[in-house]
Amino acid sequence: MATIFPSRRVRRTPFSAGVDAAGMTVCTVYNRMILPSVFAGQEEDYRHLKTHVQVWDVACERQVAVQGPDARRLLDLISPRDLDRMAADQCHYMPAVDRDGGMLNDPVLVKLAEDHFWISVADSDYLHYVLGISDALGLDVRVWEPDVSPLAVQGPKSDDLMARVFGQEARAIRFFRYRRLAFQGQSFVVARSGYSKQGGFEIYVEGAENGMPLWNALMEAGADLQVRAGCPSTMERVEGGLLSYGNDMTRENTPYECGLGKYVNSPRDYIGKAGLLARSNPARQIRAVEIGGEIPPITAPWPLLADGRKVGQVTTATWSPDFRTNVSIAMVDRSHWDVGRVMEVETPLGMRRAEVKAGFWI
Repeated sequence: MATIFPSRRVRRTPFSAGVDAAGMTVCTVYNRMILPSVFAGQEEDYRHLKTHVQVWDVACERQVAVQGPDARRLLDLISPRDLDRMAADQCHYMPAVDRDGGMLNDPVLVKLAEDHFWISVADSDYLHYVLGISDALGLDVRVWEPDVSPLAVQGPKSDDLMARVFGQEARAIRFFRYRRLAFQGQSFVVARSGYSKQGGFEIYVEGAENGMPLWNALMEAGADLQVRAGCPSTMERVEGGLLSYGNDMTRENTPYECGLGKYVNSPRDYIGKAGLLARSNPARQIRAVEIGGEIPPITAPWPLLADGRKVGQVTTATWSPDFRTNVSIAMVDRSHWDVGRVMEVETPLGMRRAEVKAGFWI
């Protein structure tokens, strides 16, 4: 099997030594960084995540830092979400759109101060977009990528592990809120968030030199909790309906098509507002779709067909060990998105039965 050629264009992370020692077997590239994809095996990793606790190297969730007198002005220009009531310790899921309302990213916005924010981005060059807006308008704000690398702790035992390393205060953090917690003379932003439905935290590690000390501390403290290195699980995320930018949604899609319309509520004029207004009644939308029969790994969207006519596409599909069926995320036309609607999906192994479900599985 081919390997990735070493290059500065593909960066290792502050946790790469721990990931290598833990036996990563498959990885991908995300924001020009290594993102682990498999350790023991897809199903074994999935089962362990749902039963115990894992530590994830998600340093590839890069931060776009925005700081200065015009920080809030810049964010109001690029955010379709109302930021007026965002508390000082809050994280906001924030669709990012272009002037036509197309999705550019789906980051989490972290408010550090009234004039200082981190935009924690999915896989894209969103930093350049934010820089472009700032420079074009001559705003009094600094926009850069700081030395901040998220480390996620996910799974049912995550509260126990975090309390051992950061103290009992970790248990009190509310969903999509954060606290600064001490670790070996440092303090890190610790948020109750993460790319799974199993519960957990994301630790925004400031300073690459702090990566392995924290990794090792978590592994040592969680030995009796059966802690392991892990990674986002496609099986688990599709069961929970967690979308992947670049896979389940692209610039062709609006927040309304992606089921994110509730986050489009800014009272201000922002870039893309007119475009979103014109596209606020979507002709297609994300749906959970169950697929019958054997399916191969999906590397490109599969057409959804009804009476020989394309009525959507499956963007992510996988076997669910818990639900004993093939689960998928699909973009489905209005004419066929109702619950119980039966279609066919064209896979590389042939046509398969597809049915729209009432919701995602977890």
